[in-house]
Amino acid sequence: MTNNLIVVLGPTACGKTTFAAHLAKQLSTEIISADSRQIYRGMTIGTGKDLADYVVDGVQIPYHLIDICDAGEKYNVYRFQNDFDEAYQHVTSRGKVPILCGGTGLYIEAVLKGYRHTAVPPNHALRQELSNKSLAELAQILSTYRKLHNNTDTDTIQRAIRAIEIEQYYAQHPADETQQNILNPIVIGLSIDRDLRRERISNRLRTRLSEGMVAEVETLLRQGLSPDDLIYYGLEYKYITLHLIGQLSYADMVQQLEIAIHQFAKRQMTWFRGMEKRGTYINWIDASKPMNIKIEQALSLVR
Repeated sequence: MTNNLIVVLGPTACGKTTFAAHLAKQLSTEIISADSRQIYRGMTIGTGKDLADYVVDGVQIPYHLIDICDAGEKYNVYRFQNDFDEAYQHVTSRGKVPILCGGTGLYIEAVLKGYRHTAVPPNHALRQELSNKSLAELAQILSTYRKLHNNTDTDTIQRAIRAIEIEQYYAQHPADETQQNILNPIVIGLSIDRDLRRERISNRLRTRLSEGMVAEVETLLRQGLSPDDLIYYGLEYKYITLHLIGQLSYADMVQQLEIAIHQFAKRQMTWFRGMEKRGTYINWIDASKPMNIKIEQALSLVR
């Protein structure tokens, strides 16, 4: 069966978007984003949309699933699967093989495995019951449902409560996880040396701060988003919000955010390695190689 989807994945700051855009130009195709935060309008600098990267040698590469929701909405993997299916059909209807590009491993794996999850409705009674519990208490409750492989779901109280809400719902209503898709993907991963990754993350953080990332968060707060809404999104939006509401000094914000992004990149790689253990074959390409070499390697895999 011919490959009908190309996946480009890797940790933050490895150059996924630029690489995928150059590959898309070579293949005259389009990109579907697999980033859980780039879907939000008004969250541009902090999510690293870097829309200029979608222009290669003067050619605009079409992209999908970026800027599709208002900031403040609670997006999830269920909605992503539906939105991906729609975008995939649009691209393939034009005779093209789309490139799914991003670093949100859960979204990518949900597509590759063809899982279908039931949308989990809010449980207001449960939320009220959990509202006065500490983050440590919530983590303990969540651990009774499943092992906590990383701290993503316990990053904030709001995230932890939502994670418990989902687990309780699925305990009572088993998820429909039957394979639905007929994808035959080729998966390309960009690997990057740990020290180089850390250097790029640190440099990129300082660049984005100089480009107005703090002002972006200030604007979202002025537009009516609550601090809790922004803290829910984690990383840049969490720490900058904590700074703006007076809980962190600027220096402490930068230091803690930098550490958090490094930890996030490590968790991304842990997820991708887990995907390999669960049966997804990833063709790794050295992210530090010149672009023309990386594209040649990718084209040899695709063709």
